[in-house]
Amino acid sequence: MVDAKRLEILTESAKYDVSCSSSGSRRSNVAGGLGNASFGGICHSFTPDGRCISLLKILMSNECAYDCEYCPNRRSADVPRARISPDEICELVINFYKRNYIEGLFLSSAVCDTPDKTMEMLYETVSKLRRVYNFNGYIHLKGIPHADESIVMRAAKLVDRMSYNVELPSERSLKLLAPQKTKNSLLLPMKNLRNAIEDEKQNGKRRKILPAGQTTQMIVGASPETDGQILKLTEALYRNMNLKRVYYSSYIPVVRSAKLPAVGAGLLREHRLYQADWLIRFYGFDVDEICPADENLSAEYDPKCAWAIRNMQLFPVEINSAPLEMLLRVPGIGAKSAYRIIEARRFTALDFDNLAKMHIVLKRARHFITCKGKFYGLDGEEQVKCALMLANGDETNEQLTMFSDRENAVAAITGEI
Repeated sequence: MVDAKRLEILTESAKYDVSCSSSGSRRSNVAGGLGNASFGGICHSFTPDGRCISLLKILMSNECAYDCEYCPNRRSADVPRARISPDEICELVINFYKRNYIEGLFLSSAVCDTPDKTMEMLYETVSKLRRVYNFNGYIHLKGIPHADESIVMRAAKLVDRMSYNVELPSERSLKLLAPQKTKNSLLLPMKNLRNAIEDEKQNGKRRKILPAGQTTQMIVGASPETDGQILKLTEALYRNMNLKRVYYSSYIPVVRSAKLPAVGAGLLREHRLYQADWLIRFYGFDVDEICPADENLSAEYDPKCAWAIRNMQLFPVEINSAPLEMLLRVPGIGAKSAYRIIEARRFTALDFDNLAKMHIVLKRARHFITCKGKFYGLDGEEQVKCALMLANGDETNEQLTMFSDRENAVAAITGEI
């Protein structure tokens, strides 16, 4: 039986990992088993800062052999330590599930003793959950850098999603702040898992390895990399590793070190990175369009507004004739709204009243569009900048305090509000 003190230590120690997503799996259920990992089988709730807490999020151990400067569980940290066995985790998951506390598990661990031993213990846990306790529910497993590939692959066949957290955006920062980790120790397992998934697809096999794919996390602000550099790495990870998501976690100075900044990066910077990430994945933007490599994203404007201001010569566009690719680049028009416009204008010429009914954010969009040739925006780049700065300031403050509501939380992170 797990005592309350150990449970508190191990769940508290796990809270800094934001890459614990809980959807997208199509794993086949075992007849007579408990739980469901497919769409609709995971309940979602959000903390005040937007993080999903639908899973039991726990470390197997916070007794770490590594000494990463930014980590509250690092070897040299003076913190309470605890460890939990595979059987104890299994009993927790099943008991919590039966009480409707959770719908799945996010399992990670500090590197206790050796990477191979730690990964073996994680594998033993998920193996017992699936084969002994017949748990069909969602499992997200955090991979251990430097662990043997064979153990990782065995675990990958049993869980829905895995994550190897990049943590820091450059090899130089890893050497400075996390010397036991290397770029290769993080990217090679991702590559191996990607190759295994692709092999299943090419050979027409039923998807057994990570049906919900891979994710990763980067800490923002613990090292000097710019947003441009972070987004360039993000773009490469999506392209080369086929990741489902890259998560960003603003650096919080929970431990003291001369190698770390004295103040945190702030939630706004994290928020802007999520907005830029969304533009890369769903709006057809290249990183170089959004943010030069040596710069950070604008604090005053969201990334789409910032791009539009830099490219005022392309606007205004006529809402009744502009191609989808251009509509997606208009501030205030989200992806769903752009498709609605394309569909609606097949039947009638749209005006500003029609756009308002579609919930287009006209206080931003009106500066960049015409409807039936009419323009209701402000003239002059400086006037538009001022109006957008005010609109973005109000909405950003709103968004950063609305994360307790699921719809608003998703919209705030994606930039759809």
